[in-house]
Amino acid sequence: MKTVTLYRPLSIEKALHDFDHYMESFFGDSSMIPAGKVPPVDIREYEDHYTMEMELPGFDEKDIEVQVNGGSLSIASRKETEHKEEPEKPEVKKDGRFLIRERKVTSFSRSFTLPESADPDQIAACFKNGILALELKKRPEVKKRLISIESR
Repeated sequence: MKTVTLYRPLSIEKALHDFDHYMESFFGDSSMIPAGKVPPVDIREYEDHYTMEMELPGFDEKDIEVQVNGGSLSIASRKETEHKEEPEKPEVKKDGRFLIRERKVTSFSRSFTLPESADPDQIAACFKNGILALELKKRPEVKKRLISIESR
């Protein structure tokens, strides 16, 4: 008796996602932003502005730098944990000594091309609970407007 088996080839996106997940589980916790990774961002468009929200767990506003250069918006950070030489006698150190130290440097840099309708002079930033929120106002001349039609 012959049987029919449905063949579903593995997509390249699925294979890459599985490989990334495997590497993250092998090298450690993915809740922090590992070197070479970029934090996730949500971008929304409204009638008169755009919003961007970026997840930055473990960061403070002093760790983050937002820059506008022409038509480009860049968000970057470099955060290092305090690293002091361990004394020869661990009992002398007041802060304790590390038994495991996995958190060292967390850095990222991400750039976005601003839409032509965005006004680079009208960008506001807010940081709360590990979320960087940016509001980018649209230029008044690009906003939609309703044109009334007269009857003749």
